[in-house]
Amino acid sequence: MQANVKTANRKQLKVKVFIDSRYTHTRINKQLVKDKRIQMKLINFSFKVYSTDRTKNREVTRIAQLEVKINRHKEYLKAAVTDLNSMNIFLGYNWLVKHNPEVN
Repeated sequence: MQANVKTANRKQLKVKVFIDSRYTHTRINKQLVKDKRIQMKLINFSFKVYSTDRTKNREVTRIAQLEVKINRHKEYLKAAVTDLNSMNIFLGYNWLVKHNPEVN
């Protein structure tokens, strides 16, 4: 799925997103953040994230604040900056539950 994304430092991007309830947090690809010079914010704690195959990814210490638009819907998100292989953004359970209450 395609989404329009506006970053905290006003960059406008068209990115590939994947919605998956197995992800507990919305994530953005660390390489995309580096390539597009997306502004990150250091968080004062860290947390672990895992891939769908249950392998541990690096600990998250930074987030990127994003405005994500899909069709007519606009959402402000804080995305964990981490390694993603083929996608730019994974919209996780936190986004899915908010927009599909029957998931609960």
